[in-house]
Amino acid sequence: MATISGADVKHIVVACEAGMGSSVMVARMLAKQLKHTGITVSHTPVNQLADEPHDLVLCHRGLGSRAMQAVPGSVVIVFDMFLGDFKIAQLVSDLSEGAEIVGD
Repeated sequence: MATISGADVKHIVVACEAGMGSSVMVARMLAKQLKHTGITVSHTPVNQLADEPHDLVLCHRGLGSRAMQAVPGSVVIVFDMFLGDFKIAQLVSDLSEGAEIVGD
């Protein structure tokens, strides 16, 4: 299980199925919530994750295993709901506080 200090996260990638839709909404929401931290947020299709290294990957449970296979050793956080998910709220809190983040 990969871990990273919230203070070391500079970029978050929200992995998605095709690059349009709900994941874009999550990426925008996170970018707004994390603006004060200087962390950038983007989105990319899960099948393109291996193209570059990532500090932290966030994805829906349906894509979790694919994301973990694409970026072994990276911190992958899996959530269940696109809006109002506790894990996303906890991630924002941990990043704001510089707490240790443990991947799924």
